[in-house]
Amino acid sequence: VNSLLHHCAGGLSGVGGVARPGIVHRLDKETSGLLVAAKTDLAHQGLSARFAAHDVDREYQAVCRGAPDAGGARLRGLPGVTAEAGGWLRVETLIGRHPSDRKKMAVRGDGRSAVTRARVEGVSGPAEKPVAARVSCRLETGRTHQIRVHMAWLGHPLIGDPVYGRRQRVAEGAVGEAGRAALDGFARQALHAGVLGFVHPATGETLRFEASPPADFAALAAALGL
Repeated sequence: VNSLLHHCAGGLSGVGGVARPGIVHRLDKETSGLLVAAKTDLAHQGLSARFAAHDVDREYQAVCRGAPDAGGARLRGLPGVTAEAGGWLRVETLIGRHPSDRKKMAVRGDGRSAVTRARVEGVSGPAEKPVAARVSCRLETGRTHQIRVHMAWLGHPLIGDPVYGRRQRVAEGAVGEAGRAALDGFARQALHAGVLGFVHPATGETLRFEASPPADFAALAAALGL
């Protein structure tokens, strides 16, 4: 917020109050990528309405443990998971606060509707037992920790996720020493908001922004051959 206030010479939407001027939406701490901020109250109200209506194009890149198999029996039997054309998996569940850990979210019957689409873009390690995969994720809703919760629900938590993942032993030679070191050393959830698109609230123009992953994410993908 301080950087935005300096950049915009103090001119940001006041809708968010003193603590959050111009802030329309959020990314999880340690998730890299694109955010939109509002300079005027009109823009803030218009953007907030689009986010609330899920009328925003958001696509993320992630690196997860293993590789979700849209045709596999395990995922076909998982509640809320369906295979779609083009290799996409549709995950539709209810997400709410974890019953015993208030810092976590969880799939639970009294939560709010959450829909994520995920597609494997590349696989690392042996074909019969992949070590990791690069996954594109599209958000249809925007619940707290949504992608992280849904990927864990699939049984493929994000690399480095301190909340929903856990360290797993990688078989010797499965991805090479560089890959093992990258997996062990990645210090945040491997999640990057790469695409953000919306209709400009004042002009009606369709806007679409893209941001390449930062150096740590790119290095992880390279070390795993992704």
